[in-house]
Amino acid sequence: MIALTLDRIAEITRTRIRGSARPDTAVTGPVVVDSRQAGPGSLFVALGGERTDGHDFAGAALAAGAAAVLGSRPVEAPQLLADGGDDEVVAALGRLAREVADRVTAAGADIVGVTGSSGKTTTKDLLAQVLGGLGPVVAPAGSFNNEIGHPLTVLRADADTRFVVMEKAARGIGHIAHLCTIAPPRIGVVLNVGSAHMGEFGGREAIAQAKGELVEALPSAADGGVAVLNADDDAVRAMAARTSARVVTYGRGEDADVRARDVRMDGAGRAAFTLEMNGGSAPVRLAVVGEHQVHNALAVAAVAAEFGMDAAAAAAALAQAGPVSRWRMEVGELADGTTVVNDAYNANPESMAAALRTLGAIAGDRRRSFAVLGAMAELGGKAREAHEETGRLAASLGVDGLIVVGEEAAPIADGAARVAGWQGEAVAVPDAAGAAEALRTRLRPKDVVLVKGSRVAGLEKVAEKVAEGLTASGKDAQ
Repeated sequence: MIALTLDRIAEITRTRIRGSARPDTAVTGPVVVDSRQAGPGSLFVALGGERTDGHDFAGAALAAGAAAVLGSRPVEAPQLLADGGDDEVVAALGRLAREVADRVTAAGADIVGVTGSSGKTTTKDLLAQVLGGLGPVVAPAGSFNNEIGHPLTVLRADADTRFVVMEKAARGIGHIAHLCTIAPPRIGVVLNVGSAHMGEFGGREAIAQAKGELVEALPSAADGGVAVLNADDDAVRAMAARTSARVVTYGRGEDADVRARDVRMDGAGRAAFTLEMNGGSAPVRLAVVGEHQVHNALAVAAVAAEFGMDAAAAAAALAQAGPVSRWRMEVGELADGTTVVNDAYNANPESMAAALRTLGAIAGDRRRSFAVLGAMAELGGKAREAHEETGRLAASLGVDGLIVVGEEAAPIADGAARVAGWQGEAVAVPDAAGAAEALRTRLRPKDVVLVKGSRVAGLEKVAEKVAEGLTASGKDAQ
């Protein structure tokens, strides 16, 4: 973080200095919400939680070297006190982040925002790696993309930062617009508008409205604003009318500004294609798994072009960019030749379809394939239909074994059973432990296993058990 004194932070955040705090004390270290991450010169942000209250750990943060505590109730420590509970603490955190964002952009840094119903985290990871060849990058770890993670990421930026790559999620209308006030992007990337959070938004039109808040927040074309839009998604392409920024499109169609030609998949489920942009072309072989990664890579290439990369440079950088965040199309090879695809971080209909197609590409015609699938959350009234469609797709792709985890996911098995001529087996189990046991009795060397579901299902435990050789009991997998 850029060093700031407590009196200046108090002014920025609209908080009061109290306790043993000295106004001229400087915060030079990271801003953290976990006292275990506190260190010399850091600022510890105390928030309430379901099980614990961060204020109770103020002493631990101070002992670790924290310069002060930002919280909403008095503690025995140098403190910046916010009036109004956790909401005001989060607002104060956002104000501090905005100050840092303004300072680093004034010094020449660029902020890039990425949103979409699926693929945000992987695209953010790829983009951070590609831009890393041009200068220091700050990007969130995992899916640190909400009103707390967003400012914490910005606050990691310093005078040397060249790029800040931000992932922007939304639980409702106005959320992305708010995040853009914390770290105003110059370049905005919209990946897709899908079915994720359909239950919360009520329909795809509302999801598109929320995602489009990113392009509405961009500067005008005259001021350097750039909207990078997926030309193959009609709802995203339509967002061009909602921004005054310059529009750059990407996709697999001939009319996209940045496009992929001759897409093909290898036996490891990785895509290769010819990248065409700005009048040049270059071959790309991705290091990440899944055909859906082609669109993510094109979005990254489009942003890279804005910073001077030609097709050859972008292709070379993409070929070196690998998976970073956990449980997102992580591919592991076991000693007996079994392949495990751990995509258990989250799930929606579009990402389920992409993962199942990747499973089929890896298995091919000579290896057996198993899909361990949990429920897709937040689909509202479309939940049963969406789960049945996932089952139909799995069966139509020829999955040999379908292990459906939990009552909410049960329609997946129903959908698969209705596909005429499917020769596979569908098994319903109650939890991750049951899924691990079902796999233990069925897997043979060189099989391919996909594990995917929403976070609430905790299916990463199943992938871990497969990687351990399924030697533990089902009870241990819980």
